Amino acid sequence: MFIQTEQTPNPLTLKFIPGKPVTGDGTREFRTAEEAQGSPLAAALFEIDDVARVFFGPDFVTVTRLADGLEWAQLKAPILTAIMDHYTSGGPLVTGDAPAGAEDGHAEGDYSADVEQIVTEIKDLLDTRIRPAVAQDGGDILFNRFDPESGVVYLHMRGSCSGCPSSSATLKSGVENLLKHYVPEVTRVEQAL
Repeated sequence: MFIQTEQTPNPLTLKFIPGKPVTGDGTREFRTAEEAQGSPLAAALFEIDDVARVFFGPDFVTVTRLADGLEWAQLKAPILTAIMDHYTSGGPLVTGDAPAGAEDGHAEGDYSADVEQIVTEIKDLLDTRIRPAVAQDGGDILFNRFDPESGVVYLHMRGSCSGCPSSSATLKSGVENLLKHYVPEVTRVEQAL
């Protein structure tokens, strides 16, 4: 098995491409070792010193290291081994024991019919134009909510995008400009807390 690695815009995150489906569809993020207990692969990755976050995309895994920890030269080999061991074991990516909060989640509101149409347009743009581009960098971006009074769209940055030095530029220059162009009701894009 050959696992490709790619750098991401986030220097603390590497993207690992096993050449096989990871989630197949959707994404999962594990921010702590406790959240990872429902995933044999994520749990194995958190056992490696200085692994801070694990993210599964449709066909990739991104691993984020601690800023003041080991360098990629020391971490890459054990991460590759953990991923290879998982795929050769044939075990599941996620068991039924996955704790709450590890799955995709977002806080949507109840919207009027007019606002629901705006939210649908925003989500469609995210899914068709933005998320594929962000996935190439080993991350994901999810809709959180839209405030129709202010025109602000709140989004979650995940995977390599979470904590990336260029994530605010991605939100402002890329995502905000695209959404404002196609959905005039959008005035600003902010990262959800």
